[in-house]
Amino acid sequence: MAFGSGSVSFRLFYLQQQYDSSLVDAFARHVAPPIDSLSRDPIHGWVTGRHLFDRAIADETCVIGPYLHAQWLRAEKKVPPALLRAYVQMEEDLECRAREVEFLPRAVRAEVKQRVTDSLLPKMPPTLTSIPVVVDFRNDLLVASAMSDKQIDTLAPAFKETAGTLPILLTPETAAMRRKQINANDLDPVSFSPDTTLDPPNEPTLGMDFFTWLWFTWEKEGGVCHLPDGREFGVMLEGPLTFFREGQGAHEAVLRKGSPLNSREAGTALLCGKKLKRAKVVIAHSDDVFSATIDADFAFRSLKLPKGEQTDADGRFEERMLMIETFWSAWLALFDRFLELRTDAQAWPKTLNAMRQWIARFGEP
Repeated sequence: MAFGSGSVSFRLFYLQQQYDSSLVDAFARHVAPPIDSLSRDPIHGWVTGRHLFDRAIADETCVIGPYLHAQWLRAEKKVPPALLRAYVQMEEDLECRAREVEFLPRAVRAEVKQRVTDSLLPKMPPTLTSIPVVVDFRNDLLVASAMSDKQIDTLAPAFKETAGTLPILLTPETAAMRRKQINANDLDPVSFSPDTTLDPPNEPTLGMDFFTWLWFTWEKEGGVCHLPDGREFGVMLEGPLTFFREGQGAHEAVLRKGSPLNSREAGTALLCGKKLKRAKVVIAHSDDVFSATIDADFAFRSLKLPKGEQTDADGRFEERMLMIETFWSAWLALFDRFLELRTDAQAWPKTLNAMRQWIARFGEP
């Protein structure tokens, strides 16, 4: 069951209207065709979250508590490149001998390749890919394992066709607008480097600004924070670290192994105007510990959840979704705190000066 076991990688999407369990009927109307109907053209549609052959989309198979769990399936037949190449070369050799020539014209070679493809394709097993999704009715969110731009571009219109509205990818910019009514384009670009000869980036880098500030705050304050409901949690950063800055020289730097957070190489990256783009984040709440690699665009990768107590499949799924919510809500609570500081005309300049002093002393022996 997707989202039901192991580590989880996901993106969050805002939903533009409220949904309830009746949404399952719309998913059922867009169910994937049977796999045995697959021919030359790909097929796609929804299946349940249980497995890729389960087309029985209904309340009892997809709705678990306040969640709808399903998968967007794409099935197609492909000829493996090495196999296709071998058969094409064999057919080209036969064609050359039949024509008594050493080389075939390009048009003939294209015809041979097409003929071989048409011959092999019906014999190929289906290639299945899926994007697991969870519609969170309580928080009006879509939680999806769509990590690449291609997957996002596939999922968003598919969900719109099914549910009637286009989901909005949660990024630092969309979260700032939704949560605090802050337009990231209204914020002046900022450089954290104490090197005054460096110009700020040409475009806002809100996610990397937040990530770099979080690192600074964690080191200065110890990483104890609070959720809006009063719960306390701890946050810690770990390597590998990825730094980024658009401009001359190396745009991206990755520090692995050892202690990258305390390394002089990390200080050099910050001094050069780079900002933190990706790191491992550990969040502790009560006796539970969560860890994930997070990108500055708020992509959550390989989230490890605490061991749950539920034993049945539905109970375990709902318990894990609540754990996932604990993690992303803590992350966004940290982001809210940053946004409030970033837009405070008096407090932000002081913080910016303190961060530049921190960076200036970072790599000192």
